[in-house]
Amino acid sequence: MKSITLFDSSLRDGAQAEGISFSVNDKLEIVRALDAVGIHYIEAGNPASNPKELAFFEQATALQLEQAKLCAFGSTRRKNILPQDDDNCVALLRANTPAVAIFGKSSLLHVEQILQTTAEENLAMIKDTCAFFTAHGKELIFDAEHFFDGYKLDADYAMQSLQAAVDGGAAAICLCDTNGGAFPWEISDIVQTVCNAFPRISVGIHAHNDGDMATASSVAAVLAGASQVQGTFLGFGERVGNACLAAIVPNLQLKLHYDCISPAQMKQLTQTALHIASIANTTVSKNTPFIGSNAFAHKAGMHVDGVRKLARSFEHIDPALVGNQRDFLISEVTGKAAVLKRVRDVFPDTAADSIHIPEVLTRLKNREFDGYTYEGADASFDLLIRAAIGNLPQFFELTSYTVLTEKPYSSEHSATATIKIRIDGQNEMVITADEGEGPVNALDKALRKALNPYYPVLKQVELLDYKVRIMESSSGTDTKVRVLITSGDGARTWTTVGVSHDIIEASWEALVESIQYKLIEQKGE
Repeated sequence: MKSITLFDSSLRDGAQAEGISFSVNDKLEIVRALDAVGIHYIEAGNPASNPKELAFFEQATALQLEQAKLCAFGSTRRKNILPQDDDNCVALLRANTPAVAIFGKSSLLHVEQILQTTAEENLAMIKDTCAFFTAHGKELIFDAEHFFDGYKLDADYAMQSLQAAVDGGAAAICLCDTNGGAFPWEISDIVQTVCNAFPRISVGIHAHNDGDMATASSVAAVLAGASQVQGTFLGFGERVGNACLAAIVPNLQLKLHYDCISPAQMKQLTQTALHIASIANTTVSKNTPFIGSNAFAHKAGMHVDGVRKLARSFEHIDPALVGNQRDFLISEVTGKAAVLKRVRDVFPDTAADSIHIPEVLTRLKNREFDGYTYEGADASFDLLIRAAIGNLPQFFELTSYTVLTEKPYSSEHSATATIKIRIDGQNEMVITADEGEGPVNALDKALRKALNPYYPVLKQVELLDYKVRIMESSSGTDTKVRVLITSGDGARTWTTVGVSHDIIEASWEALVESIQYKLIEQKGE
C-alpha cells in the first residue's frame, strides 16, 4: 500500500472561514485531536500575524504529540531583502516547529501584478527562503500558490518556481489550486507532469472547493502520483472552503487502498469531526459524506428494505468503518420494516407481527398530515411510539399557562410566564412564574422552576437549538408553525417537535416533550 501524508490546515486556512475564530486553548485542543486521529502535519498558523498566534506557538512546544508534526506557515521573503532581515521569516524560526510551510508565487500574473516584482526576483525569493529554513534544520514544505493557474498561463515559469524551491532544499512541493477553479482531469495531467519532473521529491495537492470539486481533485492528484494531501479536516476554509480530509481519507484508504491512517483511527473519524466542530463552534453538515448524520440515512421504504436485507445494496461502505452509524428516517413514506426497527429500539421484544406496528404507522401518517415531521425529531417519535403502545409515563400535567409580553419593557426581560402544573404523585398544584428573553424563554424558566425540586436531573438539561418553520406561507399570519427544539445534557442531544397555529403553543409542546424524553430516559423505562 502506498503511503499518503496528510497535512491539515484547519488552524490556518480553516481559520479564514467566516464565523471561525479559535482561542489559543481551542487550537491546542484541535492539535491533540488531529494528532490522535493520525494527521501527519498540522499547519498551526502564521506566528507573525498576531499576538495570539505567538502565544499558541509558545504553549505548543509543551505538547506531547504521538505522530503529528507542527508546522508554522508563512510567505517567502519580501522582494529585495534577505530572509534573515525579514521579520516574517524570523518569526517563523522563533515558532520552533520541526516543519515550516512557505508559500510562494508560481503564476506570472501574481508575480508581476500582485507582488509587482520581476520573474527573476520571485524565483530568488523562493530559493533563498527555502535555503534559509533548511539551513536552520527545518523540514521545508513549499506551497506553490496559484500553481494550476500559473501553469496554464506559463507552464515553464510555473515549473521554474518548483525548481527554485527544490534547489533551496524543499523536502516537499505542494501544488495549490488556490482559487478552486481547476477541473480534476486538469489536476491529474499537471500533477503527473510534475511528478515525472521531480521523481525524488514528495508532491502534494492543496485544493479549494470553489467549483465543488476539491475532493475529486485531491483524489485525482493522488492517482496521478501525489503523495501528500492538504486540506482542512471538516472542509471549512476561505470562501466556500477547502478539500475535506474527513471525506478524502476514507475514499483513498477504504476504496483505493492507500495507507493514510490506522483502521482504529479511521473508526474515530466521525467522533473527531464532531469534536473539532464543537471546538470551532460550528456543526458538521448532516449531508457531509462519510461523517454526516445523513451519510447513511435511509428514508424510502424500498431503500430501507434493501439495506435491511443486504446493507451494501444501498451503502457504499460499512458506516462503522468511519465510526458512523446507519439511520432509518421516519416519515409518511416509511415502510413497516423501518418502523419495526424503531419500535424495537424502544421495546426490544416487539414481535414483527405486533398489533402495535399498524397503530404506530397510522399515528405517524396522521401526525405528518397535520404538519409534524420526525426525520429530525427522534425523541418525539419515541414518545409517539410509547403513546401508541400505551406506555407513556406522565410526570406532570399542565393545568394552564399565561404569557405576558411587554414592549417597551422596563426590566431586562421582555416576557413573563406563569404556569400551573400538577406533579405526578403530588396532591397540590404547583404554580410558578419567571421572566425571560421572550415568551418561550420565560415558559422554559418557569417550567424548570416548577420541576427542578421534584426532578433534579433536569438541571443538566439545556436548550441548544430552537428552529421555527412556517408551514403555509400563503396563509399569512394564520399559518401553522412547526417548532424544533434540540436539547442536551452534556452527554447526548435529542430533538422534539411541536406544531400549532400558535407559535407559543407549538414551542410549549416541543419543550414539554424534550423534558419528558429526558425523564423517561433517566428512569430507564
